[in-house]
Amino acid sequence: MDFITLKNITKTFDGVDVLKDINLKINEGETLGILGRSGSGKSVLISMLRGTKEYIPDSGNIIMNVAVCPECLAVESPSHDGEKCSCGATYKTQEVDFFNCDRKLFASIRKRISIMLQRNFALYDEESVIENVMRAMPDDVDYEEGLYTALELLEMVQMNHRITHIARDLSGGEKQRVVLARQLAKNPTMFLADEPTGTLDPQTAVKLHNTLKEGVKDKGITMVITSHWPEVMVELADKVIWLENGEIKEDGEPETVVNHFMETVPIPKKPEVPEFGEPEVILEDVKKHYYSIERGVVKAVDGVNLTINKEEIFAIVGLSGSGKTTTTRMLMGLTEPSGGNIQIKLGDEWIDMTKVGPLNRGRIMPYIGLLHQEYSLYPHRTILGNLTDAISLDLPAEFGKIKAIDALTTVGFTDTKAADILNKYPDQLSVGERHRIALAQVLIKEPKLIVLDEPTGTMDPITRVNVSDSILKARSELEQTFIIVSHDMDFVLDVCDRAALMRGGKLLDIGTPEEIVDQLTPDEKEDMLKDR
Repeated sequence: MDFITLKNITKTFDGVDVLKDINLKINEGETLGILGRSGSGKSVLISMLRGTKEYIPDSGNIIMNVAVCPECLAVESPSHDGEKCSCGATYKTQEVDFFNCDRKLFASIRKRISIMLQRNFALYDEESVIENVMRAMPDDVDYEEGLYTALELLEMVQMNHRITHIARDLSGGEKQRVVLARQLAKNPTMFLADEPTGTLDPQTAVKLHNTLKEGVKDKGITMVITSHWPEVMVELADKVIWLENGEIKEDGEPETVVNHFMETVPIPKKPEVPEFGEPEVILEDVKKHYYSIERGVVKAVDGVNLTINKEEIFAIVGLSGSGKTTTTRMLMGLTEPSGGNIQIKLGDEWIDMTKVGPLNRGRIMPYIGLLHQEYSLYPHRTILGNLTDAISLDLPAEFGKIKAIDALTTVGFTDTKAADILNKYPDQLSVGERHRIALAQVLIKEPKLIVLDEPTGTMDPITRVNVSDSILKARSELEQTFIIVSHDMDFVLDVCDRAALMRGGKLLDIGTPEEIVDQLTPDEKEDMLKDR
């Protein structure tokens, strides 16, 4: 049954058409997948379907076929035609022009649309997990019924072991699962998911995808999902559209569209492994232990020994909780180790990273670049401002602009696109584009040593290859050393020279990426390797 029809939808921002003449039908209970590279218009289309006023179409209409209660204006999906509303009146289907209908009816429809956004953990930080979910319940649900529903939802998203925990203390993956439970608690007629697992490790992402299947798709809730993981399209979607520069390039059966999209993904050009320079980073018996009331002594990192050479692209891989990020934070002086020795070479001197002060690790900090998983840009400064502020030198404006464009082209933007976005603000760009700008913000400083924590989290396959090439280019042209923390073994295989495998806080093995893949357990292989 037809539920939503998009007719000749066009949307323009700053004189650029981000959606061009989109025509599309979504049936009740159907899952529509939207595939496309960063900046293709996926998130704009999702925000428009949500009813966000900044995304009202400039031309065209969104027609919704909904069952409306004539008395209280409650809204259901069209199959509820003829059923009784809780107020006693009878639902009757009608076609509604979404952005041009009665204000109260618009609010009723919008209230029944749930959304999960990428990199957005919108929770009440000071409240418990169960309180967060209960807050999302419709107003007419009584306390006891709401409590049992919340418990069921938290069990579904595998968070029933964290019911009394305060939201701010959860990990990113746990927060995302609570967000999903909150959105399901709204009892939606339509569920929108915009890259819901972009920043999660594969193991947590698989859990979330399974929950979307069980909690949304299998319950007959209409769903629209964007993802840069093509296999998600095949597993969840009933049909897929491929967006390219704001237009529908292809639509149809998921596997066919996904295969055609993947044919456009370039193969990374991995050069021969160069002769490395002398050692540049040395970790000896590095530990990080802390005490937990629930778990006693936790050995987050337990006796790591590691040497990384100049101009090497070195990966630290493992599942969430293996100790990867803690190790790199200690290496950079952001987390104090419980024991061990960490040294980084600057010129002819070795700097002790366990010692604070301008004569110790403070000397080398300007020469280290970090792209953290939870990066952020200055929201009220243009892209040019974000990049030139990162250099923080008193340079002529024209020189700063040249440096900014050079950094943007290094991370995969064309010269034309780089010049075009300089005067835009971060919220005018897609999440994938912002991620690349954050990487450019690191590279523009020309650091000696660069640490990238999950650099491919929000990237579609094409952008990921661009970033792989950027890293290889930066190493060869700028003589930089890279440490890459990742659970994405495909990316590691494409770009890294050596890799270390961590599990349970211990460094188990070091070798070529191919040798490390052979060391993975069957579960790790399933979670860390996608179809190549």
